Amino acid sequence: MRVVRDLAALREATAGLRAGGRGLGFVPTMGALHRGHLELVREARRQAGGVAVSIFVNPLQFGPNEDLARYPRDEAGDLEKLRGAGCDLVWLPPVEVMYPPGAATVIEVDGPSKGFEGTARPGHFRGVATVCAKLFHQTGADVAVFGEKDWQQLQVVRRMVADLDLPLRVIGLPTVREEDGLAFSSRNARLAPAQRALAPMLAREMRAAIAAMEAGAEPGTVLAESTGRLRQAGFTPDYLALVEPETLRPWPAGATGQARLLAAAGLGDVRLLDNMPAELPVR
Repeated sequence: MRVVRDLAALREATAGLRAGGRGLGFVPTMGALHRGHLELVREARRQAGGVAVSIFVNPLQFGPNEDLARYPRDEAGDLEKLRGAGCDLVWLPPVEVMYPPGAATVIEVDGPSKGFEGTARPGHFRGVATVCAKLFHQTGADVAVFGEKDWQQLQVVRRMVADLDLPLRVIGLPTVREEDGLAFSSRNARLAPAQRALAPMLAREMRAAIAAMEAGAEPGTVLAESTGRLRQAGFTPDYLALVEPETLRPWPAGATGQARLLAAAGLGDVRLLDNMPAELPVR
């Protein structure tokens, strides 16, 4: 496994991985890798002959009151995990390489970036779109693999790739979960023991709400009741919303078919995100 920190070395390495038409699979990360990330690496291996992973804690997607300084970092541990997962190349750019002095270009994606995390974290998706566009260009990847846990982010990236005619495929991998149902996240490590014991309730409430809606219950009533139970248990719910999967527009009243249930809820100073598919029947 090769580790590079400058663009010249990156371009040399990616050219070698793409030699012979094998294609390059790419997984962008911010480090603090867990089992979910490693599943993305394995999926990239299934999709292409070479696999590159970036580790870059992107300052553009953190707001002034967010946890950039506290975001977990474990470069040595991350590299060891990537070796074990069969990664070929790790791109570890310093901030000044990713955003040189005088850099003045950012990418704004409308549509799926509006609402939810876009409201809770102003500017977040501008940072996501900008860094992903740069990473895709820098690596020349043929396929990029993202986890579905950050569903809104996945839709923003897909929209950007389609709108800018970028020559790569974006693949979403279903959320990887702990045995108790909690979605894997780097921020889970910050949960106190009592909070960690409570955290799986979010996924349980989501599954129960989906079952009720798929059985014909009215979504607004179901989601209001689920939100109330979460709040009573000690969560600080931000949203529990049924949406159109690609656009993230509110699910139309009486509509049937594939929907997506999005959730965000705080436990202490940790914000948990989750989402699940739902198939609403004809009433």
